[in-house]
Amino acid sequence: MIYNIADKIRYLRDKAGLTQTALAKRLGISRSAVNSWEMSLSSPSIANIIEMTQIFHVSADYLLDTSDKMMIDVTNLSNDEREVVLKLIACFEANKDIKNLN
Repeated sequence: MIYNIADKIRYLRDKAGLTQTALAKRLGISRSAVNSWEMSLSSPSIANIIEMTQIFHVSADYLLDTSDKMMIDVTNLSNDEREVVLKLIACFEANKDIKNLN
């Protein structure tokens, strides 16, 4: 589990396949600013946090470490595809419950 914003930014950036330079460009800031966040030397502004929630499809709560829940963007999925995602999540939750019983 990732516990601080620096590690979450690095994890989400890597997961999105973005370099520090690419993320900086999307945010309209310098690469050194992103590097500084990831090294815990400084923190992103509220505006940058909001922009990153949209880039990474996570909530501000998740990014700021007030919640460990991630969001899944299903905007571009059909209703059938959304149903598959929901069933998959339900399957994982059921397996987790079964493991907890053992």
